[in-house]
Amino acid sequence: MGDWIRTGFTGGRLDRADHLRRDEAAMRVARMHPTARFLVLDRLKPVLVPEGDRLLWVRRSEAPEGASVFLGLDEEGRPHFALDGPADGLPGIATDARTAGARLPAAEAAIVAQARSLLDWHRRHGFCANCGAPTAMAKAGYARACGACGAEHFPRVDPVVIMLAERQGMVLVGRQPMFPAGFYSALAGFVEAGESLEEAVARELREEAGITVRGVRYVASQPWPFPSSLMIGAIAEAESFELRLDETELEAARWADREEVAAVLRGEGPWAAPPPLAIAHTLLRHFVEG
Repeated sequence: MGDWIRTGFTGGRLDRADHLRRDEAAMRVARMHPTARFLVLDRLKPVLVPEGDRLLWVRRSEAPEGASVFLGLDEEGRPHFALDGPADGLPGIATDARTAGARLPAAEAAIVAQARSLLDWHRRHGFCANCGAPTAMAKAGYARACGACGAEHFPRVDPVVIMLAERQGMVLVGRQPMFPAGFYSALAGFVEAGESLEEAVARELREEAGITVRGVRYVASQPWPFPSSLMIGAIAEAESFELRLDETELEAARWADREEVAAVLRGEGPWAAPPPLAIAHTLLRHFVEG
């Protein structure tokens, strides 16, 4: 990987081998190859070894029945797949993907994000959005094809901006009514049709907190497989400290300086921050480190 900022669910090392995904014969060979390994997701929960610090990979003969998608090739050329099926009888534990992402090494957490997003998309897109007929998996799991009208459908990624507004060495954090007591985070929202990322950042901060910003700058991004968002982190310069909260979106908001945010990240501050897996944590740390 390059020298960009690392975020949760990133750092994957598998070669996604797009040229193989388009070759049905090659995929059949890969699935039956003796070195092929399968990651089972039981109700979208990846199976971990009992110790919980790595993924459980099984051979084709050990895998349950279920739809599978191609994840890629490892450094030795061995094919890896994710399979949607029950974990009954496997020597591992089906674990919530957020919990798994926090416990696994970065390269394996990235596989969880890829596998969960793809399998969840297939679960929810069994019918053609064009004509309503049933669709079938295609391109090794990276498309669905409609046999009735010929339409192809591809896994979607939903862009979400997540941002800190900054002013005079302080940043704005907020809490939604659904958050645990004392928990604050960066503000966020989906990018809408016909707007740039910068416009989405400015609109969300204006709508939720009533502030005007300029100087939007990109920090980092993160796949968030719940179900398939791309979190795009930014920091923007606020023109004032005055807030007008949309109380349907935010229960409370506060400005915090670097010392306060640093204390919060150490677990010693007056509020609770998002965990390291979340890009909101990355944004807060980026602010503290200047």
